[in-house]
Amino acid sequence: MLAVDPNYAEQVTAIATAAGAIGLLGAIGAAVFAGQQVREARQTRQAQMAADLVRRWSEPELVETRRLVAQFKSADELRRAFEGYVARNDVEAYVLYRELDYFEQLAALELRGAVDFEFIRLLLGQRLIDRWDLWSPSIDALGGDDVYPLFASLVARMRQAV
Repeated sequence: MLAVDPNYAEQVTAIATAAGAIGLLGAIGAAVFAGQQVREARQTRQAQMAADLVRRWSEPELVETRRLVAQFKSADELRRAFEGYVARNDVEAYVLYRELDYFEQLAALELRGAVDFEFIRLLLGQRLIDRWDLWSPSIDALGGDDVYPLFASLVARMRQAV
């Protein structure tokens, strides 16, 4: 019969425990690294989306829309003109829809986590609320908050934040 040193079993157990602990530490380290990579990728994606939103706001099409909107002295004057443009199917109606669609798309991106609310607050803040107030009579004429529900929701949250 083979004689086994009584310490041999303890030594094997200690070595196996140490190897398991090293493996566990490696797995934890890999998980932490993967988490950092995911956060960095998300931040990069959000930065790219933010840059795209800023760029779109300054593109000639939205500048044209803002120039057209600026011609109206009040929200009611804008509503009356917009209703006429829509009724006649004028090009101006589609030019004006650009801004409303932009804000609805911005709100959708924020809702899905592609753009951070804090970024929108910093970038637009009170201006977003002011634009809603300007457009609100026109949106009501189109069918109310149900026409641009995400824009309405984003503005409601922005009012609480500013």
